[in-house]
Amino acid sequence: MNTKLITHRYGSVRIDAVHYCELEEVLCERRRQRSRKQSNSADPPSIRLQLFTRTIWESRQLAQVVHLLKLPYMTRESCKAELARAVSVLPNLLYVDLPEGFFTNDPLCLALRQELQASCPEIRKMKYESGSEQSLELLANGLWPNIEVLELAHLAVEPSALRIVLASLTALRELKITDIPTLDDSVFHTSPAFPPFPALQKLSLARIPRITHTGLIEYISNPQDPFIRDALTNLSLIHMPSISTANLHAILSSAPRLKTLTFESNITRSLPLEPIPPLSSRTLQTLYFELTSDTTPPQHSLLKDPTDSHYAYLTTSLHANALPTLRKLYVRSPTFADSLLLTPPIRPFAASEQQQPPLNPRHSNNPFLSSSSSSTTPAPPSAGFSHPLEVYSKGLDELDWVYTSVAPPSAPGRPSSRSGDRPLSSFTAQLGPQWGGDARKSVVVGNGFGGFLAVPLDEAGGAAGLAGVGGVGGGAGGAGGWAGRPSSSGGGGYGANRMSSVSSGSGGSGGSGGGLLSPPAVFGHRPRTGSLGRFNLPGFGGGEGVKEKLDKRATRADLWR
Repeated sequence: MNTKLITHRYGSVRIDAVHYCELEEVLCERRRQRSRKQSNSADPPSIRLQLFTRTIWESRQLAQVVHLLKLPYMTRESCKAELARAVSVLPNLLYVDLPEGFFTNDPLCLALRQELQASCPEIRKMKYESGSEQSLELLANGLWPNIEVLELAHLAVEPSALRIVLASLTALRELKITDIPTLDDSVFHTSPAFPPFPALQKLSLARIPRITHTGLIEYISNPQDPFIRDALTNLSLIHMPSISTANLHAILSSAPRLKTLTFESNITRSLPLEPIPPLSSRTLQTLYFELTSDTTPPQHSLLKDPTDSHYAYLTTSLHANALPTLRKLYVRSPTFADSLLLTPPIRPFAASEQQQPPLNPRHSNNPFLSSSSSSTTPAPPSAGFSHPLEVYSKGLDELDWVYTSVAPPSAPGRPSSRSGDRPLSSFTAQLGPQWGGDARKSVVVGNGFGGFLAVPLDEAGGAAGLAGVGGVGGGAGGAGGWAGRPSSSGGGGYGANRMSSVSSGSGGSGGSGGGLLSPPAVFGHRPRTGSLGRFNLPGFGGGEGVKEKLDKRATRADLWR
């Protein structure tokens, strides 16, 4: 077999319940027939794992090229022994889906752990949870030195021990620490007795109460290792009690290469009245600013939601254009997109600052205006957005993100709340970008029963299937139709190329005149009962000869939208 073909097929192996190919129907039928004969049918992913294990045991050439092994949750939880047999012959394995007990040193996963440690030295991602402190210490002895992604959660570990373990992982680029109360700012301090905290591309800290913004800034802006400041591009601060919104501007200032910032917090009080520098970054592209609050102000009190001041601080930073490269913003406030439009109003029909002529003191009635002040001064840089911003908002009781696009002002000096620069409507936002970001275009015509029927438009602008709709209207109109309503040509309903945009004939079902959609008498045909365009329904008028002329003449114009 070709070596490239082998690498392509077996480089990344995914075992799932569905086969995802043309053979799935055949395999399902075979399993169904087998289940009729056998009382207990085996699980398909388990069978596929056994077949895969047999294949790599028989062909070590295939086992050499396997880098990724992905398994369903139930398969890796119920087939620990078979998974241990599989990884024992995969020396170049980089990633494998492991059962939950593996990360907590469960005795049921002891054989799997021993096989993975002995046979797979190139593991790149690992996780340690409560109970696996001794296994974490093995990393300092040379186990899996090429780990790139490491997750630590609910561990009882000292900051010095953690520094020693991290120093042994020279390829580490992503670190996630969750719920380790023993860690504090000393884990970032520079000490000659312990190796330094490594430089990372992505750092995630969650629910660590003793780590403050001071220690984090000290780590990022370490003068002895400037590579730390240049390497960090993704920072996540999730429910950190000692890091608040008022500290974010200092963290952003210390990380000049940061591209993604995630800040999640449960707010209990509003921001102080003292002025806070705005959030400023020249490289930040994505911001997750997700704030929630458990306190609800009374109905008739003057208290406000404590998150309002925090979101107002973010709005002020955006209007000051302090985040010029920001493209995506995620917030937990359903009204945040509307608050971006609340900029100070300008005078109606006012020219921009660059177009306003200098004021001559001889032509002014202001006695305090001197000739020295008549010289033009350079206009300050206009605040507001200088680039399109995608805002994803979600309330506390919502599951999906609502997308809103905020465009920059179309003219200098104009706020982004001008007409044409407002975000998308809430109807389009609820559809989401996967629907094309546009509302459905359709026209409304009479359905012949006193109601209306929405007909979607095709790409060329015409109505889809309008000949049949026109036939409906042709027989429904009676003597009391809307003859005086404006009409638009085209679309196809009868030979004179006339059809009302919104019509509902209310006359008799077989009358020959008066109805707006009924065929006119100039053709010399009386409508025959039972003909409905291409359909044959009793009780509707409209001859087939009229329809043939309609199809030839109703091709040039469009319906109203």
